[in-house]
Amino acid sequence: MKAALLTGLKKFEIRQLPKPELSHDNEVVIRIKMIGICGSDIHYYTQGRIGSQVVRYPFIMGHEAAGIVENIGKKVTRVKAGQRIALDPIISCGHCDQCQAGRENTCRNLLFLGNPVLLPGVLCEYIVVPEKCCFPISDSMTFEQATLSEPLSIAVYSVERSQLPDQATVAILGAGPIGMSIFHVLRTRNTGSVYITEKIPARLEFSQKLNPRWCGNPDHTDIVREILKMEPLLLDMVYECSGDQEAIAQAIQLLKPGGVLVQVGIPEIDEIALPIHELRRKEISIINISRQVRCAQKAIDLQEHRQIKMEAMVTHHFPLEKIQQAFDLVANYQDGVMKAMITID
Repeated sequence: MKAALLTGLKKFEIRQLPKPELSHDNEVVIRIKMIGICGSDIHYYTQGRIGSQVVRYPFIMGHEAAGIVENIGKKVTRVKAGQRIALDPIISCGHCDQCQAGRENTCRNLLFLGNPVLLPGVLCEYIVVPEKCCFPISDSMTFEQATLSEPLSIAVYSVERSQLPDQATVAILGAGPIGMSIFHVLRTRNTGSVYITEKIPARLEFSQKLNPRWCGNPDHTDIVREILKMEPLLLDMVYECSGDQEAIAQAIQLLKPGGVLVQVGIPEIDEIALPIHELRRKEISIINISRQVRCAQKAIDLQEHRQIKMEAMVTHHFPLEKIQQAFDLVANYQDGVMKAMITID
């Protein structure tokens, strides 16, 4: 099978590898049809690591995907051959204390597709996964929509974990795919005013289509001062989706006493300095988001029922053979890219 292997920083090679085969009765062979390029993939591409998760070359990246069931093990009942599916990249053990507590995303024995210290990813023609990773989709759902269900599931989980009150005033710092996915989810809730900040003009322009109360570029505007003019009591909730230290500090300034910072973005550095006295005096709560828990089907249903329409987020498509061009485009925020997809025929 064809596979795109990361062989060094910012360097891909297309190689022929053996097609994977079933080794357990609960496994499924998936023929991959579409892959989304995620911000975490870009970290591995440009930095070779996220924290302690360091790439060992060559490596197959990618975790957002949809495809068709090629073959199934003897004990598989969830899907059948020929079925179209969305893929959940999380593989939890189901037995440890975390799984028993409903925290499969922090499973002690967690495996995650496209994580360099755990499992190879989906930038290839075929993969083998446990059946619980496969979520059937209807014939009316496109592979593009099914692939988008993975970042959308993180957004659904982020909003659920934050326990957003009715009519809460909210800011989203970072209007990339995850930030915009959260905005889409907020639009299904009884949310108050939403404020958006983003440094990339094309993404800021894209966010305006969802009609926030205000949006601004922190490189050109004192966003704290501008939002304070409209919200003198400050905000109930901030979803930080950029991982930028300056944005995290702005989030804390924007929150009212008792407010909640939901940290969704992944910083490129290992340590972040926090204004501890402001956090303490205002009793700011910080919720860290790692992947998602039991939100894959919810994300599929939101699109299936057209409560959320995310297709406009996909701005570019590339064949697997042009993987280098695709990653360079996304890494450098070129050509107004919001979300790029890799299509495998």
